[in-house]
Amino acid sequence: MQVKVYCRFILFLCMLVLCSPHSLAHPEEIKRSDFPSGFIFGAATSAYQIEGAYLEDGKSLTNWDFFCQINGSIENGDNGFVCDDHYHRYLEDIDILHSLGVDAYRFSISWARVLPRGRFGKVNPSGIMFYNNIIDNLLAKGIEPFVTLHHHDLPQEFEDRYGAWLNPLMQEDFVYFAEICFKNFGDRVKLWSTINEPNLFAEMAYIKGVYPPARCSEPFGNCSFGNSDLEPLIVMHNMLLAHGKVAKLYKDRFKSEQGGVVGIVISMFMYEPLTDTKLDKEAAIRALAFNVAWGLDPLIFGDYPPEMRQYHGSELPQFSLEEIKYINGSLDFIGVNHYSSLYAKDCTQSYCPLGGDHAVKGFTYTTGERDGVPIGNRTGMERFFVVPEGMEKIINYLKNRYNNMPMLSITTASEFGRHAARFRSD
Repeated sequence: MQVKVYCRFILFLCMLVLCSPHSLAHPEEIKRSDFPSGFIFGAATSAYQIEGAYLEDGKSLTNWDFFCQINGSIENGDNGFVCDDHYHRYLEDIDILHSLGVDAYRFSISWARVLPRGRFGKVNPSGIMFYNNIIDNLLAKGIEPFVTLHHHDLPQEFEDRYGAWLNPLMQEDFVYFAEICFKNFGDRVKLWSTINEPNLFAEMAYIKGVYPPARCSEPFGNCSFGNSDLEPLIVMHNMLLAHGKVAKLYKDRFKSEQGGVVGIVISMFMYEPLTDTKLDKEAAIRALAFNVAWGLDPLIFGDYPPEMRQYHGSELPQFSLEEIKYINGSLDFIGVNHYSSLYAKDCTQSYCPLGGDHAVKGFTYTTGERDGVPIGNRTGMERFFVVPEGMEKIINYLKNRYNNMPMLSITTASEFGRHAARFRSD
């Protein structure tokens, strides 16, 4: 299966996300003053999608660099070897950010640029200098840096050496990487996200197999290796434990001096029942648990959602008492990447296509259409629909489930891009 690599600098603001195509034709209808005092407008990118310079100045080969060179993996043979050339043009890009009047900029650090071989090699001074330059120039322009430590790209050596996120050893590599970043950038960076969308990564890389390392099994995909029913559970478990260890590291050794906050960003869809039946209503609730609560319940309550325990049984990994101590309460904020809304159909009582009748999908089939009518205006991406009320609903879901924990919304809607806004629900 092919996947397309999008290499572009995303600089659209939240007002574009919240508008329909009709209202986009009349941008004067929306003003900055329409938003609450203290609302932070921002922009976001990730290292592999913009930096390029894939083997320059000591950077090593990443999993995405490797994946892009496999024939047939990427549509049209696209890759991120040059991309937006942000590595060489970051000053120009920061000037563009400044011209837009944004308050914050979220970007990720390329693990392979800072630690080309992880714990098995030395820190790359060129990589440290590159990100120091970005941070310093952002601050000089009055833009707050918000750093994501891991946005799905990692040194390919981890895959070759021990299977990366399938192996608990990856947790220690991530802690080491985070420590290097806190030491070198934490005096100026106060907003940290450990991992971007671990739930999406587990799905795309280990259920569908369209992200590296491209592991999957039928009926989800046609990969040479993998087990779509079990491996994503293992990968997610290791990522959540890695987050917990990094959050503990920051709290124990850096927070008192640096004064920052640490969270995680979860990919979130809102789900509506396909019909008014009790089964489909339950399926919509279950879909939220298997999509959103999968990544948040362990970090807030110390265990996976009861809905997942019910359907996975012993397949779902257990947290030890020691692990519960450092993952439980390991979030200063919830990072919200909200893309769209979908309908949910129950699959416990009937067959569903595309793996909806498997436990890893919560025995739920999701679709963007009901009786041929889309849930919202279509976008350029197949499962992304413009459903503005879905954003309010997902925020209320989080507010109610997690006792109004502070949220950082980085809401995305297809090609409209991302914005960053800090707020707490009323």
